[in-house]
Amino acid sequence: MKSTLRMACLLIISCLSVSQPVFAADKKIGILVFDGVLTSDITAPLEVFGVASRQTWFSDYTPVVIAVKDTDSITTEEGLTLNTDSWIGANPEVDVLIVPSSYDMEPLLDDPKLISYIRHTARSAEWMASNCSGSFLLGEAGLLDGKKATTWAGGEADLQDSYPKVDVQFDSNVVVDGRVITSNGSLVSYQAALILLSKLTSQAKAEEVAETIQYSRFSDKVYF
Repeated sequence: MKSTLRMACLLIISCLSVSQPVFAADKKIGILVFDGVLTSDITAPLEVFGVASRQTWFSDYTPVVIAVKDTDSITTEEGLTLNTDSWIGANPEVDVLIVPSSYDMEPLLDDPKLISYIRHTARSAEWMASNCSGSFLLGEAGLLDGKKATTWAGGEADLQDSYPKVDVQFDSNVVVDGRVITSNGSLVSYQAALILLSKLTSQAKAEEVAETIQYSRFSDKVYF
């Protein structure tokens, strides 16, 4: 009797295993990180895309944290420690790359490996994005030439002076041109991530995530 019952249970488990397909995320949203990165530039897209990836309609995407240096973790400007999934030296392939910012961008702009990785990724990625002064890295890689773009509020003139081929937009929270999205960063990073999500899916899906994270309570106006 026990043997028969055990066999029946094993048969049920086997059938369930066959009838329940396992979905593995095969698309990646890469978020660059480094010591001194501004926290909201990375936590905003991590939250937006983390929530979205738990929905059936976005389960083929997963956010991954990519370090500029070969390290298992980084510490943000505000003191948050964050584990990393990979680093640029491993040349991780992603479908979307989000480039954040720091109060001191010079070491990043002078890093040829980083600029090369950004430029290489742009050749195959569906979207490239930046928050705050991360746009300077996209500019250094030549990805903003001939495109409309923005940077941190108040830094537009610096971006224009540094990269004359860029059509810098002043007083704009988020700018979309082709497959490139740039934003002011900080809290606007949420707006930018939701806009990017709407481009990858639909306005309705982005609004669903916005409601889940209570972004809609931020203002009575829809900003994306």
